[in-house]
Amino acid sequence: MKLSMPRFDQAPVLVVGDVMLDRYWHGGTSRISPEAPVPVVKVEQIEDRPGGAANVALNIAALGAPAMLVGITGIDEASDSLTDSLNAAGVEVHFQRLAQQPTIVKLRVLSRHQQLLRMDFEEAFDTDAEAVATEVERLLSGAKVLVLSDYGKGALKNHQVLIQAARRSGVPVLADPKGRDFSIYRGASLITPNLSEFETIVGRCLDEAELVAKGAALMQELDLGALLVTRGEHGMTLLRPGHHALHLPARAREVFDVTGAGDTVISTLAAALAAGEELPQAVALANLAAGIVVGKLGTAAISAPELRRAVQREQGSERGVLSLDQLLLAIEDARAHGEKIVFTNGCFDILHAGHVTYLEQARAQGDRLVLAVNDDASVSRLKGPGRPINSVERRMAVLAGLGAVDWVVSFAEDTPECLLSQVKPDVLVKGGDYGIDQVVGADIVRAYGGEVKVLGLVENSSTTAIVNKIRDRS
Repeated sequence: MKLSMPRFDQAPVLVVGDVMLDRYWHGGTSRISPEAPVPVVKVEQIEDRPGGAANVALNIAALGAPAMLVGITGIDEASDSLTDSLNAAGVEVHFQRLAQQPTIVKLRVLSRHQQLLRMDFEEAFDTDAEAVATEVERLLSGAKVLVLSDYGKGALKNHQVLIQAARRSGVPVLADPKGRDFSIYRGASLITPNLSEFETIVGRCLDEAELVAKGAALMQELDLGALLVTRGEHGMTLLRPGHHALHLPARAREVFDVTGAGDTVISTLAAALAAGEELPQAVALANLAAGIVVGKLGTAAISAPELRRAVQREQGSERGVLSLDQLLLAIEDARAHGEKIVFTNGCFDILHAGHVTYLEQARAQGDRLVLAVNDDASVSRLKGPGRPINSVERRMAVLAGLGAVDWVVSFAEDTPECLLSQVKPDVLVKGGDYGIDQVVGADIVRAYGGEVKVLGLVENSSTTAIVNKIRDRS
């Protein structure tokens, strides 16, 4: 299945459901309490993260999609913390704040990245379902997908009112279900139970054939558009009426913490569908995102650069020949991962040992090497008639095969100054025996604080000399 990274910035998603605050107390432990056989944790850091439906909205915003959130909280410090965090992430918050009822807080005590204890502070909310429905209907006109993030805490009282309102507006409804009664999600476009939740409804599934059969029956009974069963280490299974089952393997390299993985799945699905992706492609993206999040501690949002890099790795396009637009996106992702960008350029008409050594030295100046190659017309202007010997496509293909080179891009001008202004590398490298002030583009790079370095060339290695030698022998 071919994957691409959607444009999420025009993909607004409305999330409705149970919001909560995930609070973490971090500290070291070096002794056992004299009062009971339990470790003593010296709390050194307190961290708050949006949880539940708030984490879904946060994940959507982290992907770059506009996110709106409707939920219930108390009038307390936890609600303020949630609001501040979500607003800072760009989430449009619409909380129904109730007096005399606390915001749901889940407190986890951790030491050395290991969870020692979890304490839940919660009461079922006395939700004004009519007020929630009115707010949802008002916001639906600005949404392309509605997500029902149901944790059974009371924010969602009348699922059918919300589902039918979305259907009247032509907005797909995705639901992350809870409980023993899935009939409340009747008519949803997609529900995403995990295997345990699914088997609670349909009974034990001894093999995939039984899972598919029981899933098909459930879709027909509840008039569902699709069903996605998340299966932990066994991946995911997407079922759609009239289609073969789609089984996707788990993508996690190492599972560190599964907290929030379900939120990541439905948020990525929602954002991808809102961006116009077909359901199988959206599920594949969600599967990649889930593989990333389980390698993190606690509830965590997946950023667009992280997901884009996973897509590039999946398609084998993390390195190689790129267009300018693709290169700028790749550099954005690299910088989001704290990587240092090195840039060099040249004709590279006939690759020789001097080129290889120089490019290895250039790559050592940072984490990623961008190699800009003159196109055929500019080589002819610079080198004279009969050059280049190899077309730009062939030159780029050979250069992209070198281990030192991450990305290869061509340019049509005689100098790479226009390209440098867009790429803005951290380090501009050139080979030769001239001074730094003679390096083309040095003033551009130094103007924004970048470095300019001149590296030596391997002696007796010259493309022109090689060409002349060949011509002399012919």
